[in-house]
Amino acid sequence: MTRVLSYIAGSLGALVLLLGFAFYYFVHAPLPEAPPLSGKLKQDTMAFGGRQRTYLAYVPADLKPGAPLVVSMHGSGGDGAGMRSQSGYEFDRLADRHGFVVAYPDGVEGYWNGCNRVGDYAANALNIDDVGFLVTLAEKLSAQFALDPGRVFATGMSRGGAMALRLAVEAPDRVRAIASMGASVPVESNDKCAAAGGGVSVMIVNGVGDPLNPFDGGEVALYGLLMKRGEVRSASASAQFFADLNQIATPPETATDALAGGVRVARTAWSDGGGAEVELIAIDGAGHVIPQPHYRHPRLLGPTPREPNGPELIWQFFDRQKARP
Repeated sequence: MTRVLSYIAGSLGALVLLLGFAFYYFVHAPLPEAPPLSGKLKQDTMAFGGRQRTYLAYVPADLKPGAPLVVSMHGSGGDGAGMRSQSGYEFDRLADRHGFVVAYPDGVEGYWNGCNRVGDYAANALNIDDVGFLVTLAEKLSAQFALDPGRVFATGMSRGGAMALRLAVEAPDRVRAIASMGASVPVESNDKCAAAGGGVSVMIVNGVGDPLNPFDGGEVALYGLLMKRGEVRSASASAQFFADLNQIATPPETATDALAGGVRVARTAWSDGGGAEVELIAIDGAGHVIPQPHYRHPRLLGPTPREPNGPELIWQFFDRQKARP
């Protein structure tokens, strides 16, 4: 009996070590240190919809009147502070260099109410008015820091990306452009949003090897098991959805770049040379991640390439959008 118990204890110990190693290898992802920055990070609250909504705002030193605003939204179960660090503080660095304010709002209980019908989290179940919250937040910050209300931009990762897509669909007169990472437009049967018109420039940045949001469309679920959000269109069909919404009849143009580490980036752009434009950045060699050089996402979510720098691509896309009168 003693020998059996000893064998069982040894086996359990080995199993614990194996699980610990697996957790460390697939899940552990140490956050980067905050870089030296010129400005100040402000934490604040705002009453909206019967709740106290919270957010961070990074404001560069010597901000000029009429500067743009970038609203950056976290993924499922996260918060604004996490989005700030998991994007490698790149949006803060860009704000310092180019002179804009970055807001990092918090979703209700860590989630955003995107367009998908499927989802057992509070923001979806309670039908939280996140569009109204984000529009009101943009108005507050624009007034507080004398920003240009015609150059309000929104971006997000995963659930935050889905929320950015919803803003483009339902609030086209309140945002100039959006950029979504790791998210796609729901199929019609899973879509609760009604388009309010076009006019918003849209960038979609998706990893070809995304294990949660399928690049070629299908059910959103981590390896088919967890975090189910219903079915979505492919990345290409999602971009085409916005090209159609913006009434861009000109066929898209595609260019492919080969980067370090075997990463390949295909850029497909829809534009009629006039108003809104749509761009799909398909990264072969990326998972459900924000590609950038400062933070590696958990390996469970797929590879995090250091190039291209996702936040920098997004800012370049935003920066070339003319202010709405």
